[in-house]
Amino acid sequence: MIAKPSDDLAAAFARLGGEDDEEVWSRLWDDLCHQGCVYADSFLALPYLAAVAAGRAPGAPDEAVSMAGLILSAADDEQTAQYADETAVLLGTARRLLGEAGGDAPAFVHLLQGLLAFEGERVWSVGRLEGLFTQEYEVDCPACSSTLFVAFGEFGTFASAGDYVTSDPVRTELLPADPAALDALPARLHRLATEAGQEKVAYGLIHLFGRAVCPDCEAVFSVSDGVVEMYQ
Repeated sequence: MIAKPSDDLAAAFARLGGEDDEEVWSRLWDDLCHQGCVYADSFLALPYLAAVAAGRAPGAPDEAVSMAGLILSAADDEQTAQYADETAVLLGTARRLLGEAGGDAPAFVHLLQGLLAFEGERVWSVGRLEGLFTQEYEVDCPACSSTLFVAFGEFGTFASAGDYVTSDPVRTELLPADPAALDALPARLHRLATEAGQEKVAYGLIHLFGRAVCPDCEAVFSVSDGVVEMYQ
């Protein structure tokens, strides 16, 4: 990333609030978080993003929360302390927007990730929840190292050792978690999704935090552990 001096950032965010907002946000994403990467200079945008999130500056609060969430998911202790005030503002906005996400699963999941990032969670705030709206994950079996597709959407709920769209692979049914038996964090995520009417996200969560059976070696393993290992 090329460093963006503060005056350049101010000028970029000043362009928000007009007909070109989509283009402006796209450019900001490219400059600050290209392909999901976070740089040291990305943190310079947090005061501007907090102002947008709080309504003190023009722009879409949900975009600001999503971008700030990605940036803060990579924060170290020093950066966390430095941007504590901005984080508090962003956290309040994320909580409010979660109740207003409607049926937009990607927007809801991005808000969830932002919420976790602002709270200091560093495992599920870095993009690992995004399979909840694509309705699939790629994981490796911990026993035999086979690469598997774990699906819980329109094609069914299963683990497959092949491309389940273009071929006819062996499949095994997923073993979803009991919502009442989830650990604290997944239980909270499931509750938030359920309360927001995000049925597909809630359904995905019990499979993400459930188990799968490897079609190749029949080992039973935790899907979430496989996701954490794969998406480092």
